[in-house]
Amino acid sequence: MNKPFSASILTLYPEMFPGPLGHSLAGRALENNIWSLETVAIRDFANDRHHTVDDTPSGGGAGMVMRADILARALDHSCEKHPDLPILAMTPRGYPLTQSRVRQLSEGAGAIIICGRFEGMDERLFEKRAIEPISIGDYILSGGEMAALTLLDACIRLIPGVMGKITSGEDESFETGLLEYPQYTRPVEWEGLSIPEVLRSGNHAHIKAWRQAMAERDTRLRRPDLWERYRSVQASRPLARNKKDRNEK
Repeated sequence: MNKPFSASILTLYPEMFPGPLGHSLAGRALENNIWSLETVAIRDFANDRHHTVDDTPSGGGAGMVMRADILARALDHSCEKHPDLPILAMTPRGYPLTQSRVRQLSEGAGAIIICGRFEGMDERLFEKRAIEPISIGDYILSGGEMAALTLLDACIRLIPGVMGKITSGEDESFETGLLEYPQYTRPVEWEGLSIPEVLRSGNHAHIKAWRQAMAERDTRLRRPDLWERYRSVQASRPLARNKKDRNEK
């Protein structure tokens, strides 16, 4: 039997976990040992009586910076227990989190996740340890804990046995390069608006075409960056097929 997806969280606030992940689908999966969670209190690895984990930024500036030596001790402790897990650090300076990266992580054994605080982490930690910096968006949070919860929620829902249907995680925004099409449910009439007739037609081919058209429309209007990427991928596919055909001849 495969080991459950394991999350080891390095944080100044262990009491923030599992938080919302202790409820709904993720919570039931946690109770059923489909995934596991542990927290590592970074302050436990400080070596002074005040459990100090930060210091003033070199070169001056506002705020405080998390110390590399203390973070490294906490991280090495977690790595000894989980030597095969990738190490992620939640920071606005990281690579953007994508659905494809989420799916890769969900198919693995789990992750060690460092939650940043203050003005960030001493850069030498990234130079001396194999850490993947991850950002969940172009905005600033008070710390990496909320970002870690977001990342874990995105991963856990894709683990087999968490969602009711395997296809539930496949027909959604970002999985196909587009935003998801609009959704409707009963009542058919609500405040003068009706569910689109095509969705009530029973014609699955027409429904599929309508959903594709709506996904393309909304992506074009709301996320022009995704739309341009999607168009580029679509434009390259005929070329790839033609090349394959030539190779097979």
